[in-house]
Amino acid sequence: MAEVFMYADETGNLDYDVANGGSKYFGIGTATYTTNHDEAMAQGCRLRLIHAQKGVELPKGYHAKNDRPQTRADVYKVIKSQAPRFDFTFLAKAKAFESVRAKGEAYLYELAWYLHFKEVAKRCTTEGDTLYVIVATLGTAARKKAFRQAIDRVCDDHAPPLRNVVVCHWEAATSWGLQVADYGLWAVQRQLERDDRTYLWAVVPTLKSKFLPWGRA
Repeated sequence: MAEVFMYADETGNLDYDVANGGSKYFGIGTATYTTNHDEAMAQGCRLRLIHAQKGVELPKGYHAKNDRPQTRADVYKVIKSQAPRFDFTFLAKAKAFESVRAKGEAYLYELAWYLHFKEVAKRCTTEGDTLYVIVATLGTAARKKAFRQAIDRVCDDHAPPLRNVVVCHWEAATSWGLQVADYGLWAVQRQLERDDRTYLWAVVPTLKSKFLPWGRA
């Protein structure tokens, strides 16, 4: 009976206007830790202190898209050494059925979560485990509420049997684990959308699944 810590983030926008600059994919990604969890979280905090000592202020933690190249390289180096399990699910929005589009953004978010969670949760746990699902909050208050309800429904309805699932909704700035999920997603999304493989070296060694249920964009 182990404790498993699944940190989850999203990437891409939820509207379907891909032609006018929207992302080709909406994706969910998770970075999952087991035995080395507490040490990994402390190491992430230590890295932030090291950067502060060098004059790199990070009041909201790390964010792959916005961080400086050297900072980003430092983070990826630590991520590779920690070796969390990575899993990703990407939906090619241009291929969504009209029935899916008609149900709106919250439905797309919940669908992506369902497709990701129902498989990954059973693969990274065994009976008797406690699975902590830590999810990055996003959007306005109304959107946060809708997305929180969507995640809670998925985790309640589709958790693998005989697991104790604890769902946490946290701001990404508060958690190294959520920032690791963001970094992993950013690296893989860039490969999918731009064929940019620059940072895959830090993710691929422990990448367990990359699921594209609607195919490539």
